[in-house]
Amino acid sequence: MTIDPLLNAPLAVQLHALAAASAFVLGIVQFASPKGTRPHRMLGWIWSGLMLGVALSSFLITGVAGPGRFSWIHLLSILTLVMLPVAIWGARTGRIATHERTMKGLFLGGLVIAGAFTFVPPRILGRMVFGG
Repeated sequence: MTIDPLLNAPLAVQLHALAAASAFVLGIVQFASPKGTRPHRMLGWIWSGLMLGVALSSFLITGVAGPGRFSWIHLLSILTLVMLPVAIWGARTGRIATHERTMKGLFLGGLVIAGAFTFVPPRILGRMVFGG
């Protein structure tokens, strides 16, 4: 395992990976922590900002589907940009079930599932873990 592929990647990729990894760790903390508390709300805003950064930075990363082209995974970024305000709206208006369901969906779809695809060689995290 080597971090060189990420260190040699464009800045947009590095920022995207940092935001995604941070959101993943913070998301786990959020799921394990008491809900509705001041720390939960504060960390939730940070997590939302990180997810916004992950989604927006993804549009600076192209080439998987061909030079300069977006791939199907960018649809998850669009979905994140749509659903993140829905999740925040749910919390702000007391629709906690909507908030909870949407946040879990964003974590699972936007970080876990999308993140799993980044480990496929020859993508950067795939090269970090599996070499090549």
